[in-house]
Amino acid sequence: MEDRIVELEIKIAFQDKTLRELDEVVTAYAARLDALTRELEALRQRVDGSGEGAEIVDERPPHY
Repeated sequence: MEDRIVELEIKIAFQDKTLRELDEVVTAYAARLDALTRELEALRQRVDGSGEGAEIVDERPPHY
């Protein structure tokens, strides 16, 4: 009986560690997603603010 309890305690310890690691990953991804969302919104505002008749020109880069 004692061995089973020790085994369960070990499993719980590993699960707690894994849960903390996953929480760190999710938190990092959430922060990155927030940053990308803000960047996308800023780019949208730049494009919208460039004028109604603004045309995107597809020209070759100078190194061609």
